[in-house]
Amino acid sequence: MKAKNINDQDSRFSTWKIHLTVATTTLIPAAVGINYIAKALAEGLKLPLWLGSLGTFLASMLAGPTAGAISGFINNVIYGLTLSPVSTVYAITSIGIGIAVGILFHRGWFQNAKRVFVSAIIIALVSTIISTPLNVIFWGGQTGVAWGDAIFATMIGNHINIWLASFTDEFVLDLLDKFAVAYLAFLIYRQLPQRMINYFKDNQ
Repeated sequence: MKAKNINDQDSRFSTWKIHLTVATTTLIPAAVGINYIAKALAEGLKLPLWLGSLGTFLASMLAGPTAGAISGFINNVIYGLTLSPVSTVYAITSIGIGIAVGILFHRGWFQNAKRVFVSAIIIALVSTIISTPLNVIFWGGQTGVAWGDAIFATMIGNHINIWLASFTDEFVLDLLDKFAVAYLAFLIYRQLPQRMINYFKDNQ
């Protein structure tokens, strides 16, 4: 059986398609659900990562950055209204993640494990750059994750600038989280039926 090309470029596939087709409007609620459950599970198990962008990754990979950005934004709002009000503040971060994943995927940066590694670092940087000002403005620079905040406290105790300390705190956590989510999304995508992948491409 012919191996699946994870970055099959199709002339009909528009990376920045904004028109919401039936396929995309079906995918977005599913992606939101995946985000919600994954994040709630991570919090419930007190894992040192969030996992709340898994659905965003998959939506961006299947239907482009717009679908991923919308999925991430909606999840943060719903999660913030139901389980953790803090989540709503980071809706803009989820938009950035969705856009970054969509662009990287459709430029071939999810074709193999080595490229996924690089993509995860880039996505973690995007997330950190957006989240750090929010952390400083709303939480005094901390992330709310104990071991990451221990790094922050140590740096502040050594008179390091709060912005650098907050950036480091966030980036260390984001690296772990995005490595886990990127590889998980990569593995899930590779197991999807080609018919499903083509369905979203055909509906762009």
